[in-house]
Amino acid sequence: MDAQFKSEEKYSKLSIAYEGKEEGQLVCSTVEKIIKKYTIQPETYTCDISHGKNVLVIEYHDDIDRESGEIFEEIIKALNITECN
Repeated sequence: MDAQFKSEEKYSKLSIAYEGKEEGQLVCSTVEKIIKKYTIQPETYTCDISHGKNVLVIEYHDDIDRESGEIFEEIIKALNITECN
């Protein structure tokens, strides 16, 4: 499992790549549980990468107060992701 982060003025995105059904269920349930705790809600979608790998994308638009950074940190820690580009 690995992650990639992108941020602009009021926009931020975290993409989490995972492989297999079990890892996918872990990623999706963890992300869902964490984002429910906050008032600001993201757009999320999943894409197929290749060879059984998928990516969950979490995007925040109009994040004026930069709340997404705290949310993304919590997600990364909960999933034990050690490297985020």
